[in-house]
Amino acid sequence: MAEQKVEARFVGQSVKRLEDPRLLTGRGAFMDELRVSNMLHAAILRSPHAHARIRGVDTAEALKVPGVRAVLTGEDVRRMSRPFSMAVQIPVRYYSLAVDKARFVGEPVAVVIAKDRYVAEDAADLVQVDYEPLPPVVDIEKAMEPGAPLLHEELGSNIANHRLLRYGDVDRAFSEADRIVRGTYHFPKYSSTPLEGFAVIANFDPITGLMTIWSNFQGPFIMHPVVSMALGVPEHKLRFIVPADNGGGFGIKSSIYPYMTLIALAARKAGCPVKWIEDRKEHLLASSSGTDRVAVVEAAVKRDGTILGVRMKNMDGVGGYLRTPEPACLFRTTGNSVGAYRYQHLEIDAYAVMANKSPTGPNRGYGCQQLYFGIERLVDQIAKELNLDPAEVRFQNLIRKEEMPYLTPSGGLYDSGDYPEGLRKALEMIEYDKLRQEQRRARAEGRLFGIGLATVVDPSVTNMAYITVANEPEERARPDYNFKAGSGETAAVKIDPLGKVSVALNTTPEGQGHETIAAMIVADELGIPMDDVQVLAEMDTATRVWSITTGTYSSRFASVGTSAVATAARKVKEKILKIAAHELEATVEDLDMREGKVFVRGSPGKAIPLKRIAGIAHWNQARLPEGMEPGLHATTMFNFPTAKPPDQQDRVNSSNTYGFIAEAVAVEVDPETGEIQIKKYVTVHDCGTILNPMIVEGQVYGGVVHGLGGALYEEMAYDENGQYLAATFMDYLCPTAMESPKLEIGHVVSPSPLTVLGSKGCGESSSMTTPAVIANAVEDALAPLGISINELPLTPDKIWRWIRAARERAGRGGAG
Repeated sequence: MAEQKVEARFVGQSVKRLEDPRLLTGRGAFMDELRVSNMLHAAILRSPHAHARIRGVDTAEALKVPGVRAVLTGEDVRRMSRPFSMAVQIPVRYYSLAVDKARFVGEPVAVVIAKDRYVAEDAADLVQVDYEPLPPVVDIEKAMEPGAPLLHEELGSNIANHRLLRYGDVDRAFSEADRIVRGTYHFPKYSSTPLEGFAVIANFDPITGLMTIWSNFQGPFIMHPVVSMALGVPEHKLRFIVPADNGGGFGIKSSIYPYMTLIALAARKAGCPVKWIEDRKEHLLASSSGTDRVAVVEAAVKRDGTILGVRMKNMDGVGGYLRTPEPACLFRTTGNSVGAYRYQHLEIDAYAVMANKSPTGPNRGYGCQQLYFGIERLVDQIAKELNLDPAEVRFQNLIRKEEMPYLTPSGGLYDSGDYPEGLRKALEMIEYDKLRQEQRRARAEGRLFGIGLATVVDPSVTNMAYITVANEPEERARPDYNFKAGSGETAAVKIDPLGKVSVALNTTPEGQGHETIAAMIVADELGIPMDDVQVLAEMDTATRVWSITTGTYSSRFASVGTSAVATAARKVKEKILKIAAHELEATVEDLDMREGKVFVRGSPGKAIPLKRIAGIAHWNQARLPEGMEPGLHATTMFNFPTAKPPDQQDRVNSSNTYGFIAEAVAVEVDPETGEIQIKKYVTVHDCGTILNPMIVEGQVYGGVVHGLGGALYEEMAYDENGQYLAATFMDYLCPTAMESPKLEIGHVVSPSPLTVLGSKGCGESSSMTTPAVIANAVEDALAPLGISINELPLTPDKIWRWIRAARERAGRGGAG
């Protein structure tokens, strides 16, 4: 297709979101508002034990309750379905319901189906489960020890996956180092807590064999064949419908598929549609979360701060089961494992460890939060041990603009960027030199004032191939190995007989403004008002063209979703111009399209309205150029040529576009309470072409606040018996608007050469940096007391205890 010059009237502007009027006036259509004829309701009975054998389930009393239709048990699930397929081949059977043992508190053990939720909940209390309690293990490192209680005896270990990845010559790098800097870092298990929890309605038609599942699933739609195989329903008989409105996902709703399967089985057993809406306690207890990680990281460095190589031992807690797509937590960052730095020698010793906690899955900043917490803390440790400024060490090691596109030793292909400029801008915005002077004054007054920095690469649009790095190269070399690779996304654009435009998205938006951005792009491409564009965001696998990579995750929309929309619009425009050229007796090259008309350049009076062109395409098809099919429509699946399988050295371009974030934060710690006050927060982003500055700003704020939760407040905590300690918002603290800092946001623009509009993802953004930059700032504040930060969240009581212990060590007595 010839390159088309487009006059951008909307792209790049802060256009108000089209979604907001309906959402702000209560007219959104969310899952709980959906109704299906003859619908029943489900309540799920969950295990009170972290680890217990299930010897029997007695449903007799529950079935006596008026209004109860059926009870689904583990035996039913074992008989009616198959275990879910996994990313790695291990002898672990994971069903939608516990069939032999409960392996975490909150694991579903039975489902009661009744005329309403009230009856179902009451009847669930009458289901009797005969448990044989077993010893639990909740600590990652203890779960790895010989003799630890086994969650899955068939495996013979709690280690679900282990890979040793080596790139470059790590041993040589460490032998040439002037110094080895080490650190051990503990990242917490925490979640996203979207406003709307999981929600599913399922209906099975025994006549057609069609299973229809409505849910607020966000993708990737690779889970469609996973559910298909578990249910034993052919893919063309399994229909997923996702409403246009989804009350937040942040990665968590990728993990709803076991409940989609469970409610589908409930519907099949009950013989009626069944609805289940997750309550907040269920969500905190048993939905999904990111992994907790213990990372042992060491760097080989020169005296000037140059990093020669890095070794990492990453131990991720994946919960009671290895739930697909895990162990992706360990491998999603493969291509960007060096972060924003230039070193070429890297070793990653990666372990996915099962323990008696809820299973994990994608969470905003998937894998990157954990990775960058370790790397960025270590960079500050390097500066500390070498008596260098943390900014100086970063400048010494950042990848340069002239090196772009940059190939990392682990296979990542960074498409564009000017990382030093991003850091320079952040330092200028926060007035770094003045801030250091202020810090010296504060310390002279006995105040605990600290400054933190973080510089990271922001990967977006994952290449599905990365998950196959979990398998050994020898296994991937087998002729029958089922490779996964690609990042494709689909969009469709059509023009109706009267000249109005519809755009169909498959991107399952969850509040990011996809409808607005799509309308802006199509309006620009076709030279029409945005009011003439209707965007359809509901996803239906039975009527849409889609692939396994379809969905909202990995900050995909701004890169691949928008590229699909723009490409589809350009295909339609190409046909419009051919029809207009035929009518105006001109060449396509002489035509332009603006203000709803196609006209000949230099002859504005020689024009034809889009409405008339649409009329010809639909109403007067005989008038079309010879050989042209009727209608005005195009469907495009956009993919990246960089999305390829890993090679035999485990190198893979695990994402397709790579942004950059530089952050600088100033904090003050109250030594008497341990409270952390954020004094200033600067965040600079390079997300390529900025499509809508207002929406980008909203994503940056969301990312910061999400990361702030993991840094200061949120942890899915368990006691040594595996009992969950944070099942309400009284115990699981989330930052609110009151705790959210005012941000100073800056941008560096390095358009991606791989996307149609030059844009990159920004949805996960600062969720990756905030935990690290806050930790760096707090350690800097506590440096006079000799306190090191190697774990999160940094709660006031934890900080207070550390300060008290430091004072006691110094012989100055305790606080408080």
